[in-house]
Amino acid sequence: MIATVQGSVRERLVEAANELFYAHGLRAVSVDKVIDRAGTTKVTFYRHFKSKDDLVVAYLEHRAALEREGVDAAIEQGRGDVDATLRLLADGTGAVACSPGFRGCPFINAAAEYPDAASPVRRAVDTHRRWWEDAFARLVAPLAPADPAAVAEDLMLLRDGVMVAGYLGDPARVADSFLRGCRAVVRP
Repeated sequence: MIATVQGSVRERLVEAANELFYAHGLRAVSVDKVIDRAGTTKVTFYRHFKSKDDLVVAYLEHRAALEREGVDAAIEQGRGDVDATLRLLADGTGAVACSPGFRGCPFINAAAEYPDAASPVRRAVDTHRRWWEDAFARLVAPLAPADPAAVAEDLMLLRDGVMVAGYLGDPARVADSFLRGCRAVVRP
């Protein structure tokens, strides 16, 4: 029973961090604001996280798990049809970029706020970016490209562009633009 209660407190802290960090930025949100939103205490917070950076990493891991679930589902639903999977990914990305409160990619945002590549936050960002590139490589494998890693890097660059364009540009157009770009990259 105690593990369940502690787990739920940790989940509340991560969920509060998710809401606040994404809406206001990592550096702008204090631990006290997260504690307040989660309805807990500093003592309880520090039982679960040694530092704010540990909470930021947990927040990024939470966001990564959600993205990975969606991407893996699209790849599975595409059943090896690269174009169908790209359409699913483009539609999903466009839907996210068009959602109320969209503020860009949480990983790009975190990298901008944590420039030290050796920090735990940047390592979490880099881990997720490598996962994305691996997912793109898995996606294009049936096409047997000459350099799957280069294709994955190109698709990652397009994905990054969608995240920025969805925030700064016209989010209603990003899905179609992303799909056109992906198709151009994967064409033999």
